[in-house]
Amino acid sequence: MKSIFRKILTILAIILVIGFLIPQTFKMPVSGATIRSFSQNSFWFYPWGESLTHKGVDIFAKKGTPVHSSTYGIVIFTGQLRLGGNVVLVLGPKWRLHYYAHLDRINTSTLSFVGPDVEIGTVGASGNAAGKPPHLHYTIRTLVPYPWRIDKSVQGWRKMFYLDPGVYLNESFGK
Repeated sequence: MKSIFRKILTILAIILVIGFLIPQTFKMPVSGATIRSFSQNSFWFYPWGESLTHKGVDIFAKKGTPVHSSTYGIVIFTGQLRLGGNVVLVLGPKWRLHYYAHLDRINTSTLSFVGPDVEIGTVGASGNAAGKPPHLHYTIRTLVPYPWRIDKSVQGWRKMFYLDPGVYLNESFGK
């Protein structure tokens, strides 16, 4: 019983450290991609398939192109989801969840520490992207809501839990 309690405390300590101490830096997660590799207007686009609203950006590249973590963090999930296909979920600084979907391959595992130099997978077209051009769907979800971001769009109340990845990716290119 003590070992389980100790493991839980260790995980909580790691989460606190990630949230408070690791600096937030962003890097384009798809090798060789530029600001022209994704649409500047696709975040919160409606209508968008089963999810109704597109809560991230799609970064297009050739199938098999390496995908790196855009920031430092800990992998909290790897696996398959119906819509996202092969996905990796990273808990990064400021308790932000970085969601990488439609991967061809996953090259990391749960509870791994990652950073911009760590390949977490490769670009693909898994999940509901099957039959479409290969791309990485990249979403940033925050655990700390921003209620002033609520708008009158469809699912606008959910917007307080999402950040526009395009803003951070543009900043990584100095734009």
